[in-house]
Amino acid sequence: MTDRVLILGGRGRIGSSVAQDIATHTQAKITITGRSPEMSKGVDFPLLVLDLTEVDKLREAIANSDIVIHCAGPFHYRDANVLKLCIEQGVNYLDVSDHRSFTSKALNYHEQAVAAGVTAIVNTGIFPGISNSMVRQGIEQLHEPKKVHLSYLVAGSGGAGITVMRTTFLGLQHPFQAWIDGQWQLIKPYSEREIINFPSPYQRSGVYWFDMPETFTIPHAFPNINTVITKFGSVPDFYNHLTWIAAHIFPKWWMQRHSTIEFLSHVSHLMTDVTNIFSGIGVAVRSEVTGKINGKDAVYCSNLVYENTAVAAGCGTGSIAQLLLAGKLKKPGVWPVEAALPTDLFQQAMESRHINIEHQLIS
Repeated sequence: MTDRVLILGGRGRIGSSVAQDIATHTQAKITITGRSPEMSKGVDFPLLVLDLTEVDKLREAIANSDIVIHCAGPFHYRDANVLKLCIEQGVNYLDVSDHRSFTSKALNYHEQAVAAGVTAIVNTGIFPGISNSMVRQGIEQLHEPKKVHLSYLVAGSGGAGITVMRTTFLGLQHPFQAWIDGQWQLIKPYSEREIINFPSPYQRSGVYWFDMPETFTIPHAFPNINTVITKFGSVPDFYNHLTWIAAHIFPKWWMQRHSTIEFLSHVSHLMTDVTNIFSGIGVAVRSEVTGKINGKDAVYCSNLVYENTAVAAGCGTGSIAQLLLAGKLKKPGVWPVEAALPTDLFQQAMESRHINIEHQLIS
């Protein structure tokens, strides 16, 4: 029988990238959802008109699927009802979520998923997603891993839509907890600029503290880790300065208004339509895991550069969907990707998609 994949939010840039990856690497029948019939124009896959608030219709669509992939962000606003329905129907689940509030809600369903035999994996895109697996690989290379430093860089729009812009500005609204030196510390978003030497073409670029689910999922998955740093930056660099102003100069009450987020997101997206021509829409991820090998200090560095951020996110999620459909990955429960995906399967998936990750051990 043909596997059936349901992609919620599959009309968006990330969702459509996930659909294309699955279509390339599997024989699955893919159905995507959108909120209006007009969204079917120019779409390569059957469209189911569906709003996530239509619970009965959503339940029926899930029941008729072998795997459900949730790509309908921003996830700051989402509850875990899709996951709950998947568990009720015994259907495996993936998402491209990127916010700790949603991740926390999802992880609360772990025991129910175990009991139902459902494998549910959250944060499966590029960052979080592929980045988390890069960290796992680094941790496995050290005898005593202690510190994780993740740096993300996106050029222009990253090939993504307006939703990603919303996610960025929503991430500036509140201070967040980070795991530093074995304790939780409050961090201001877009603070402590750091220059990271990424591979070509980005080279030395600025990154800033940014609230990501990895900040708390990695220390839970790997209890020996006492520090997790997650920093994000943009190319061209002047976007970083504009984002810093939004985080530190604009009144907090104004930044926490929905209308403000919409205004800033649309303006930013229009700006990237221009700068994409010069900057490209690529992504760079650098993972540094610090610890010891045979009692000596060591750092395991991994670098990834890809020309299209949205496509890279599609590869991250699509590769896990492929593994689930093939029966190569089965782990009942709700997991962040670094706790669910073995390194050997991750390496095979990246190689099959021609995503090159460079590694360096410094000791």
